[in-house]
Amino acid sequence: MLNHVAKPFTKLVERYLPDPFIFVILLTLLTFIIACIVTPSNPQQVLSAWGGGFWNLLSFAMQMLLVLLTGYMLASTPVMSRLLTQLAKLANTAPKAILLVTFVSLLASWINWGFGLVIGALFAKAIARYTLVDYRLLVASAYSGFIVWHGGLAGSIPLTIATSGHFSQQSIGVINTSETLFSGFNIAIVIGLFIIMPLVNRYMLPNTKDSVYVDKTLLKEAIPKPSNATRPADKIEHSKLLGLGTGVLGLVYLVNYFVFSGGSLNLNSVIALFLFSAILLHQTPYNLLNSLQQAVPSGAGIIIQFPFYAGIMAIMVDTGLAQQISQGFIAIASAESLPFWSFLSAGLVNIFVPSGGGQWAVQAPIVIPAAQALGADMPRVAMAVAWGDAWTNLIQPFWALPVLAIAGLKAKDIMGFCLVQLIITGMFKSFVLSFY
Repeated sequence: MLNHVAKPFTKLVERYLPDPFIFVILLTLLTFIIACIVTPSNPQQVLSAWGGGFWNLLSFAMQMLLVLLTGYMLASTPVMSRLLTQLAKLANTAPKAILLVTFVSLLASWINWGFGLVIGALFAKAIARYTLVDYRLLVASAYSGFIVWHGGLAGSIPLTIATSGHFSQQSIGVINTSETLFSGFNIAIVIGLFIIMPLVNRYMLPNTKDSVYVDKTLLKEAIPKPSNATRPADKIEHSKLLGLGTGVLGLVYLVNYFVFSGGSLNLNSVIALFLFSAILLHQTPYNLLNSLQQAVPSGAGIIIQFPFYAGIMAIMVDTGLAQQISQGFIAIASAESLPFWSFLSAGLVNIFVPSGGGQWAVQAPIVIPAAQALGADMPRVAMAVAWGDAWTNLIQPFWALPVLAIAGLKAKDIMGFCLVQLIITGMFKSFVLSFY
């Protein structure tokens, strides 16, 4: 069984994987040294690239923080708490818990990656309140659903190349999503992952003596203290009219955005949906702010780490290091093998550039001419880059931060299981991209 395979990985990772903040510092130093050695840039130029790019992800960092906080506030509303509880009670055994949380996370991530990260983590936490199951694997299973996002409805690369005016349109034109997201090979990968991932996670389930259980008292939801609304200001804070009115106003806007304006489900619309739903369901500003105070500490990792990843991305792009990595893989490719090598190169580059849009900006100028020169299938090559980006997210702590923050775990707690997921899904996706 896979639990025997996963056991040495989990022990290795628990012993040697540092906190994600230490990981990003070490990754920064490694990237700096490699860029100085293998690119034409001198140390001063590399340093300038790092410092100049340090704040490039501030907007995205705020979006990620808001996804986490608004998702947390929504899940803590009485209605959502009851709903998650009822669903969690369906998983009355450890195997059922692993299968159910994986499936829910896969489905939510296929719809939208931000939605999937938060829903998967919150659902795992709800299950752990009622079912005795290895908490590390439960959270790793919730995170594993994230692997499908780039082949789903919010995949940034297929949506980018399907949009008129994208930066590589002169080279490849506009490629419809029927050739990427809804192509036969992509649907095969998605369906395959919906089957493989729950089974892999279920069969990694440790036996009782090796399992690590969470203290259920740590998972209890905080009950807001009643407040005596005696002052006029207190009455305003407890006003249901303000809370319900603001929530309804926001949701009416979203209906107009989606139905009448043709808006899409993107990161901003997910945040708005979470926020206005939370305001409506908490009913009063007082309840909402209480929930926010509980949620804020879980966002600390995002605040401190994202600037460092922005600096790493700047080094990779500005010095040409990312392009060199991609070119090294593609130089040995043929028309048939180019999707496979594009997939592997994207997986490696993603460790340093954990951004779907950033990944395509780095690799498109390399894979597009290569695909044209070799006569390779361009939509398949583009999706190979997308799937490579999604693949190594399994071992990239950058994306695990919201999940870990909600669950109250550290990266070392889940990454051993994620390594097994990485190996198995990597073989499956490589096969489909190469031969289907």
